[in-house]
Amino acid sequence: MTKEPLSLYDTTLRDGQQTQGVQFSTDEKLRIAATLDDLGVDYIEGGWPGANPTDSAFFDAAPQTRAKLTAFGMTKRAGRSAENDEVLAAVMNAGTGSVCLVGKTHDFHVTTALGITHDENIENIAKSIAHVVAQGREALFDAEHFFDGWKSDPAYALDCCKAAYEAGARWIVLCDTNGGTLPHEVGEITAEIIAGGIPGTAIGIHTHDDTGNAVAGSLAAIDAGARQVQGTLNGLGERCGNANLTTLIPTLTLKEPYASRFQTGVTDEALAGLTRASRLLDDILNRVPRKAAAYVGASAFAHKAGLHASAILKDPSTYEHIDPALVGNARVIPMSNQAGQSNLRKRLTEAGIEIAKDDPRLPAILDEIKTREGQGYSYDTAQASFELIARRHLEQLPEFFRVKRYRVTVERRRDEQGRPKSLSEAVVVVLVDGERKLSVSESLGPDGTDSGPVNALSRALAKDLGPYQSYIDDMKLVDFKVRITNGGTEAVTRVIIDSEDGQGRRWATVGVSANIVDASFEALLDAIVWKLVRDKAPHP
Repeated sequence: MTKEPLSLYDTTLRDGQQTQGVQFSTDEKLRIAATLDDLGVDYIEGGWPGANPTDSAFFDAAPQTRAKLTAFGMTKRAGRSAENDEVLAAVMNAGTGSVCLVGKTHDFHVTTALGITHDENIENIAKSIAHVVAQGREALFDAEHFFDGWKSDPAYALDCCKAAYEAGARWIVLCDTNGGTLPHEVGEITAEIIAGGIPGTAIGIHTHDDTGNAVAGSLAAIDAGARQVQGTLNGLGERCGNANLTTLIPTLTLKEPYASRFQTGVTDEALAGLTRASRLLDDILNRVPRKAAAYVGASAFAHKAGLHASAILKDPSTYEHIDPALVGNARVIPMSNQAGQSNLRKRLTEAGIEIAKDDPRLPAILDEIKTREGQGYSYDTAQASFELIARRHLEQLPEFFRVKRYRVTVERRRDEQGRPKSLSEAVVVVLVDGERKLSVSESLGPDGTDSGPVNALSRALAKDLGPYQSYIDDMKLVDFKVRITNGGTEAVTRVIIDSEDGQGRRWATVGVSANIVDASFEALLDAIVWKLVRDKAPHP
């Protein structure tokens, strides 16, 4: 059976950049474009040339991609020709083989936002698309507010789309711009457009996630006959975001009936890089990856309940809808107060620790985990700290060094302009191979600002560990989370720290205390010890 082609269109670099707090540099856009190209998308929308210096510089760099690099812009304005519209000219001057132009298809927006007649708007659409095609470019028409327009005046919305299609547009993209259309409506309206004379092989779908239905709406349009789907990596986008391609891509390539019916440019090898691509984007944005993200989240294949873990050991398909390796993710059996011995043994095996099913030390490990969680610890995510507890019970945790004492001070001063300024300083004394080492570190960053007492403590602790220094030089703290586990004057602070090293490994550790600095130090210390254990550092 010959599969139908299904086109994947990414707009991370344009629509994704409209996310609150997101602004890509040109170099970042080039890195993301290369990542998208590796994933196998068919189109990469690079931005709006002429709208800002970054987008213009990106197109000037002219990255070489297998995917069709696409410039975005709008249809010509009323009262001038397509050839003499400078905004449209800037889009054309980007030199891309594909050009996507947005135009109004909602009668309300035509009269209220543009202030022109319905016929003038249709002329703007047709003349703009014809101009793109006459220049030898592939034209796409983004039908803005299409679904709301259809509900208001279906005949006019269809006429706008037909004007673009008859002028030579390769794709007519139906946009749920406000994100309020439900999946069943998307499917029904898409089917009516096809019945109205525009073939599904020329129809794309562009949804927003304002009702949490962007992916479902995209699938509904595909079910109805649309053959291009637009979205963004990690669902970036204005307001609540766009359809998430990190969800759509594996769904379309792994799930039926889509996997058997459609052909995309996503190979098995490319799909296995999906999780890495998702986390690369988060790294560029300096965001913590969403753990509950479908397919690529750190919790997507985590099995906390003992019953689940026991079944997973026998057959992973009992509680997993796909093999996590297909999307570059991994199975996780976290430890918690719900855990049974199946979870425990599975987690120990993953840590390279083999232990017999009837080993009498297993109940002792579980008892300590549950006792400590009652005190405020959480080993659901801080699995590195859990592993250290288990190794201590199993007498597999060497003492690489001993912390004798530490101190943190925070000084408030004023700079030369009289502005208040903080400076944190930490002192740590450790005993390594019988030698006493004292390390002092401030928390000033490259720009001279104070990054806080925990940062100073982390720097001091990792400053001089003698023979172990080379093992920890590539470590960095990538996330720091604080939670008060009970209120009042006896509040307990839980700190969870995520660390990463040059090998790409990421691990979490936990500390608990009434004092946030003590809790942080406990988590920092666990992070270093876990790294030394995993790297098989020599010990006395």
